[in-house]
Amino acid sequence: MDATSNQPDKMASKTASSNSLDSSSKSSSLGSKHGAENGVLRDTPFAYLEGEEDQDQKNDVTYVCPYRGPVFGALTITNYRLYFRSLPLRDQEPPLVVDVPLGVIARVEKIGGATSRGENSYGIEIFCKDMRNLRFAHKQQNHSRRTVFEKLQANAFPLSYSGKLFAFAHAAAAQPTTSNANAAAVSAGCDGWAVYEPLAELRRLGVPNDMWRATKLNESYGICDSYPAVWAVPKAASDDFLRRVAQFRSRCRLPVLSWINPRTQATITRCSQPLVGVSGKRNADDETYLSYIMEANAQSDKLTIMDARPSANAIANKAKGGGYESEDAYKNVEINFLDIHNIHVMRESLRKVKEACYPTTDDSKWQTAIDSTLWLKHIRCVLAGAVRIVDKVETMSTSVVVHCSDGWDRTAQLTALSMLLLDPYYRTVRGFEVLIEKEWLSFGHKFQQRIGHGDNKHSDADRSPVFLQFIDSVWQVSHQFSNAFEFNEHFLITIVDHLYSCRFGTFLCNTEAERVAEDLKHKTTSLWTHINSSLDQYLNPLFPSFTHGAEPVLRPIASVRAVRLWKGLYCRWNPGLCAPQHGCQRTRELLSKQDQLFKHVNELRLKLTNRSNNMQTTTRLASPMH
Repeated sequence: MDATSNQPDKMASKTASSNSLDSSSKSSSLGSKHGAENGVLRDTPFAYLEGEEDQDQKNDVTYVCPYRGPVFGALTITNYRLYFRSLPLRDQEPPLVVDVPLGVIARVEKIGGATSRGENSYGIEIFCKDMRNLRFAHKQQNHSRRTVFEKLQANAFPLSYSGKLFAFAHAAAAQPTTSNANAAAVSAGCDGWAVYEPLAELRRLGVPNDMWRATKLNESYGICDSYPAVWAVPKAASDDFLRRVAQFRSRCRLPVLSWINPRTQATITRCSQPLVGVSGKRNADDETYLSYIMEANAQSDKLTIMDARPSANAIANKAKGGGYESEDAYKNVEINFLDIHNIHVMRESLRKVKEACYPTTDDSKWQTAIDSTLWLKHIRCVLAGAVRIVDKVETMSTSVVVHCSDGWDRTAQLTALSMLLLDPYYRTVRGFEVLIEKEWLSFGHKFQQRIGHGDNKHSDADRSPVFLQFIDSVWQVSHQFSNAFEFNEHFLITIVDHLYSCRFGTFLCNTEAERVAEDLKHKTTSLWTHINSSLDQYLNPLFPSFTHGAEPVLRPIASVRAVRLWKGLYCRWNPGLCAPQHGCQRTRELLSKQDQLFKHVNELRLKLTNRSNNMQTTTRLASPMH
């Protein structure tokens, strides 16, 4: 829902504010926990979350709305959100509401100075990670801008001011009052931290078996600090051998199992680039190890390496000590380059998407503007790469090794997306949560650096929308196969929203090792707990039962004609581009009506059968005796 659109009076209804970021809030009143100083209870215009506390309030602020113009109202800043609510000029006029979690904020800038004279020329501009910018005008004479700016800086970027992210305060405040609820959630299977258990997932895939084994060699994260504690590796490889192989891979990220085809034993393994360098160094252990992976699949005498990078980039990496596998050195191996560009290209592409979608658009140049961002081209490349992996594994029964440079960005996109296409389990809500936990979180995608949680280094070159591209790619597939996914679009948007919000611990830190050290499992709440406790709103009504009729393998069309801009996400703040989305609710209503009609038809058939039986009985009774 557009946070800048007209909304019903939140003060009166005391319900949670709009969009997925604000659901399941604790209370809509400052009573009891919030602001109950001296026994005075104050009404508030939104529902406070556990641990959410007021930081600043201003009653004379103007929101410079790009669609309705300047709107006068009150601004509240808490340790979790910025909340603006207009003061209606006429009776019955619904207020305009802007509700933004502070984690969404990328940077805050002052506009205007002491000599500024134009209307609304003095204030604050806020640049957000979710495609929108917000501008608030303040009165110069009361210096209200100073405290607002300071509170925003301190609470939106707590890590830059020796503070902690809101997720910790949220979980700490919830623990005393929700222990029973948490116990109920665990017993009901809703505990998000228990969604993914590595050994259980490996057992689901049929590992261990004759060719693959599980190992806790990295349990203390001493071999590779960005890899998970549990790996699945070829049975032929000893632990000492694995240690040697790791030394020849960037960041010690040696090839380990992501997925195995239970029918053919063809596998998807992931790693980082080999350290061949300009001189083309060879490593006998690494070459032998890849042969073990190939030999673990009796269906093929070939191994395919999918290098996510453009070939020119892979060659350039040799100058930095990296590179790619030589087909001369690695026997029975073929290498393919998938032409997916690096994090810097993707960051610039998304910036152009934002310029095209918000705040204003030129209809006559809309398609040209979107095409010039190259965003859809990049999405197509990710999709096409995943489809090629699926073709090798499913059609050719060939095992595939996937890597890019360090193996935590483009590699995760490709392994996760190809697994989603190959395995119907990952298209369920629970399976998709497992997929993210496994391929993104446990294998060290650097969420903290890529998103910039809680720090004010908005120009950091490490920031990039890599995970967002994956979610976009999933949406593209779900758009082509509307009944193949148990979850709906709202589920995907909720994940993206909380990628930024810092309300949950799921996407905090860079690696599994860091999350263990921070004890996030006990000190924060999982996003999956939040989602799994209210599943109905995230379910796709068109999805068949997982055990009845799920398509085993999906092969989406990866062409420019089929890939489209996800307006429901990128354009949701622009009312001129994104109309309210009620499709899922309407589908539910129609399916419910269909069920009612089927039930009515069955009742009529039963009545007709009973009537026919009664008539036959009456006829027999009335027949003359012979």
